Amino acid sequence: MSDLHIRCADLPDIDAVLQFWSEAAEGTSISDDRDGVARLIARDPGALLLAERDGLLAGTVIAGFDGWRCSAYRLAVHPDRRRQGIATALLEAAEQRFIDLGGRRVDAMVLEANERAHHTWAAAGYHREDHWRRWVKPL
Repeated sequence: MSDLHIRCADLPDIDAVLQFWSEAAEGTSISDDRDGVARLIARDPGALLLAERDGLLAGTVIAGFDGWRCSAYRLAVHPDRRRQGIATALLEAAEQRFIDLGGRRVDAMVLEANERAHHTWAAAGYHREDHWRRWVKPL
C-alpha cells in the first residue's frame, strides 16, 4: 500500500472529485456540485480525503466532524481499483482524523441498496443500526 497517497482535498481538486463521483460513487447528493464541495472544503478543510495511486484519484471519503458527531460518507473507490485496500486505507485515515479531533463514534451514511458497500463497511467493523432512519428536508 506504500504507493497509495491519502491527502486532504483542496479547491483545485473540485472538478476532478465531481467527475470521480460521477464514475465511482453510488447515488447522488444535493451537494454534488462545485459550490457544495467548495463549502465543505472551506468549512472543514480536512474533511474530504482523497486517495491517489499513480497520480490518479482512486478513492474518496468525507470525514466530517462538527464537534459532536463524526460522520463518514461519500466513500467511493474507482471501479478499476476496488479490492486493493483503498477503502480500508481511507476509513483508517478518516478514523484517525476523528480520534485526533476527539471524536467518539462514527456514523456512516450508506445507501440501503448498495450491498457491496454493506460488505465494505461491515469488514471495517461497522454495523447497521436499524432503530434509526434518516429524515431529510431539502432547503
